[in-house]
Amino acid sequence: MKIEHIAIWVKDLERMRTFYETYFEAQANALYHNPAKGFSSYFLHFKSGARLELMHRTDIGHEAPRDRFGYAHIAFSLGSRFAVDQLTNRLEQDGYTRLDGPRLTGDGYYESVFLDPEGLTIELTV
Repeated sequence: MKIEHIAIWVKDLERMRTFYETYFEAQANALYHNPAKGFSSYFLHFKSGARLELMHRTDIGHEAPRDRFGYAHIAFSLGSRFAVDQLTNRLEQDGYTRLDGPRLTGDGYYESVFLDPEGLTIELTV
């Protein structure tokens, strides 16, 4: 198992993308935009293989406390849909809160989303 990526909510998506590209030699993928949710994101790839997801939502900060700028979630790559389904079932059976999934997202991820014991968001992905 490895950490797949770290995600943060940002106010200015383009400014943050440029910052990481300029100072940390990150390379961004094409902009992902979901107009129905007012959501946009970039995945930044670093030479080490690490990835950072920069996310912006037009309504950020106006809803639930977890929708704020800064840390959004940590994603664990489990290697297969089967592994995502297995750990999803185990966490749910052990009483952890499932927020979403398992599902295939609009940008091609198969994921399940949970809260850890302190209410931080964890994504389980392939």
